Amino acid sequence: MMYPSRRKPVLYFKEERRCTIYKLFIVCTVLLLVSLLWLQLSCSGDMTSSAEDRPQLLPQQRPPPCQAEAQASAADDPSWGPHKLAVIVPFRERFEELLVFVPFMHGFLSKKKIRHKILVINQVDRYRFNRASLINVGHLESGNDTDYLAMHDVDLLPLNDALDYGFPEEGPFHVASPELHPLYHYKTYVGGILLLTKKHYDMCNGMSNRFWGWGREDDEFYRRLKKAQLQLFRPSGITTGYKTFLHIHDPAWRKRDQKRVAAQKQEQFKVDPEGGLSNLRYEVESRQEVVIGGAPCTVINTRLGCDQNQTPWCMLG
Repeated sequence: MMYPSRRKPVLYFKEERRCTIYKLFIVCTVLLLVSLLWLQLSCSGDMTSSAEDRPQLLPQQRPPPCQAEAQASAADDPSWGPHKLAVIVPFRERFEELLVFVPFMHGFLSKKKIRHKILVINQVDRYRFNRASLINVGHLESGNDTDYLAMHDVDLLPLNDALDYGFPEEGPFHVASPELHPLYHYKTYVGGILLLTKKHYDMCNGMSNRFWGWGREDDEFYRRLKKAQLQLFRPSGITTGYKTFLHIHDPAWRKRDQKRVAAQKQEQFKVDPEGGLSNLRYEVESRQEVVIGGAPCTVINTRLGCDQNQTPWCMLG
């Protein structure tokens, strides 16, 4: 009687151990399968959601190639021609207009396949604004990689793609001619936008440095062009008239320095026979490469010099 009773617990223990092992195996297998299934669903869900959340860019919305690559491709493209334009922008405290000008002109010239660089000559001294001297500085600081220049106002934007910004080999080319400029219509006007080769600019000894304040320096430069026997060319076949350019200057908000003091009233109509590049006084405080709206430009912070014995009107008050 004792033998059977002693064996029953042993038999029961073995059966219970086998069942427990089988149960553990089944539970682990199920947990493993559930984990694998959950991991698969999780990864698939993340990939699907990330693909759905990622914005799909249309071809025209995709980021453009980097600026260095774009410039390199333009430099290697013979259809852009051998010449390079220095767009010289005399400047002081007109940042709102500059933010519009730089990307607009970069796009306009690139569309026309004009090799170019934009030089913003920023006057940072205490004297009155001197557009002519700043253009002289731009000419001297434009570098050997450019062979012609555009004397370009920051508030004048060309709207007609037919306007020519190409190399003016035959003579100075007045883009903003009196027949097209929205404000100035007299025949001897050569302001706004004027293209010259560097050689022709040197032949004129640049512009006079005597014109502090706004106006008259381009009228004196017209006389220099005549003295150098340079023929002036202007656009032809442009039918957009006074709507050829957009003038973004607001005279009510930004006043021009039109004051004439002391002898300046008499001097403003005189010809400066000797002044120009030969007596320009300036110092480059700094040079900065900046990008505005995706368009590159160089800002040259410039301090002009003034001989107050010669032009006491360089300061007011």
